[in-house]
Amino acid sequence: MKRYIRWSLLAAYLIVVGLWPTAAAPIAAAFAGIAVIVAAIPGPVLLGIGAIAWLKHRPAPAKTATA
Repeated sequence: MKRYIRWSLLAAYLIVVGLWPTAAAPIAAAFAGIAVIVAAIPGPVLLGIGAIAWLKHRPAPAKTATA
């Protein structure tokens, strides 16, 4: 029984090691594309976009209790 478990673990390991680089390639390409886009936009512009997004989506102020 241990022999079957070892063979199946070896097969699973080889499948993961063999398929992982090809499965991760599109993800790496997407992150590289995002990095190129972000690098092309100047820092102050990114800060301004972030500030505008925060102002637009900030939480509503809590209502104060009045007596």
